[in-house]
Amino acid sequence: MSNFRTIPAVFAGVFVALTVLLTHVFSLQTPFLRISFSFLPIAIFSAIFGPWRGASMAAAADLIGCLLFSPGLYFPGFTFSAALSGFLYGRIFYRQSMSLWRITAACSLVFFIIDLGLNTLWLTILYQQAAAAFFLSRLIKSALLLPLHIILISMLYRPLIIFLPRQLRL
Repeated sequence: MSNFRTIPAVFAGVFVALTVLLTHVFSLQTPFLRISFSFLPIAIFSAIFGPWRGASMAAAADLIGCLLFSPGLYFPGFTFSAALSGFLYGRIFYRQSMSLWRITAACSLVFFIIDLGLNTLWLTILYQQAAAAFFLSRLIKSALLLPLHIILISMLYRPLIIFLPRQLRL
């Protein structure tokens, strides 16, 4: 067995740990809103290893983070959202040039479909309150953070790619 086959598993472990830390330890969180940088390891891992591995890594990070840090019950909708975000980032970034247009498209899709759509739906199901109250605060958060997400992915992807083995680079 070659060492090349173990590289995705090793990277997945590191990126799961980074995602858990950025989601649960180094974030600002209320019951309805979370501001974190957990999108970075998900987007970068998905860009390097593809949509299916990105989805698996994001789902594993969500499950582990929930088991370690969640004060309440586990809700599978958020794991689905995490997996879908990893899949979307991977589908748009994997084996493609990281243009500003591509990064903007990926971040916008994740914000509108997952953050504003699915996660608002999961919160409405869990807390049984008006979706409009959740949606407005999440919309403001998304509008403010979307440019930051685009800038950070643009700034971090290129410098990090040089640390990868040649087989994993584009």
